[in-house]
Amino acid sequence: MSKPPTKILLGLSGGVDSAVAAILLKKQGYQVETAYIECWSEPGCRAEGDRRDALQIALQLNLPFQVLDFKKPYREKVMQYFLDEYQAGRTPNPDVMCNKIIKFGLFYDWAMKRGYDAIATGHYADTDGQCLYIPKDTAKDQTYFLYEIKEAQLARVLFPLAELTKLEVRKIAEQAKLPVANKKDSVGICFVGDINIPKFLKKNLGENPGEIVDKQGRVVGQHRGLWFHTIGQRHGFVIDKKKYAKLHAEFDKSELPALYVIAKNQTANQLVIGPKQATEVREFLVDKLQLINLTEQELLKQTKPKVRIRNIGKLVDCSIIKQLDSFQIKLNQPLEGIAAGQSAVFYTSDQPNKCLGGAIIF
Repeated sequence: MSKPPTKILLGLSGGVDSAVAAILLKKQGYQVETAYIECWSEPGCRAEGDRRDALQIALQLNLPFQVLDFKKPYREKVMQYFLDEYQAGRTPNPDVMCNKIIKFGLFYDWAMKRGYDAIATGHYADTDGQCLYIPKDTAKDQTYFLYEIKEAQLARVLFPLAELTKLEVRKIAEQAKLPVANKKDSVGICFVGDINIPKFLKKNLGENPGEIVDKQGRVVGQHRGLWFHTIGQRHGFVIDKKKYAKLHAEFDKSELPALYVIAKNQTANQLVIGPKQATEVREFLVDKLQLINLTEQELLKQTKPKVRIRNIGKLVDCSIIKQLDSFQIKLNQPLEGIAAGQSAVFYTSDQPNKCLGGAIIF
């Protein structure tokens, strides 16, 4: 008697990626069931349409379908974190938190408790059951958002799209006549979508006006609240250009350089601005280190490790140096817009690049 197919619970989002993941898993002989994870249902969000699309996909592929209601923990643990970080002057990474708390937290645990052998998602990532790797389609790589996955989970997680490009995924969906074959990729916050973040922050945090200053601390404008701004931001603030020009004789008065947010002084409630080169950083500190299948000492002994400071950002050679209760990251080339609260994710230099884990910039 042959061994029965492995029982898989696939997170079906209503998009083309998880839909094609379902097709691939079914073809590979897995016993596939699907679940739509419901986390957000505010007016204007995409949840209702996505849920309908997910149900339609499941019906078309003849797969069991269910809806998991995680709205309360999502609101309390992901969106509250999002607001708290902005209020504290940092730039949060809600997609990292969403994967940690929801997809590889509540969803994973829910599946394991009910006897599923593994979960699957439509993420662009790869695993051998022990480590996490950058997938074939490096332009769609999502390992940056997945670095907090626990190594023990990788043996029970499937990423069916690991060896496919986005173009190939859409082609499979078209051949299967899936209604979402040409559906636009989701953007914005995990499970929420492309919301207007300034409006969302104003609604939840209000405004807290303060001064906009140059690097020397001289006032050149007013801001409405530090949480409306992040390091490296070029737009979204107004200054007295004539005053800035008068204070900075080194610039041509007729053509000031583009100005960027270079720091936030939380204590004084001041937004610090300056020219683009002032946003460049060659070293920074991180804490809250999370590693995947290696020890801290093994990380520090890595030959030519690479770091990424934003999703799909360039992989930059770096040195990782242990401090008392943090780590100093020294870059081989400068990077712009390194913001406290964001994640720095580490990789090996060999191919395919292995994701070693990550930490929080402060």
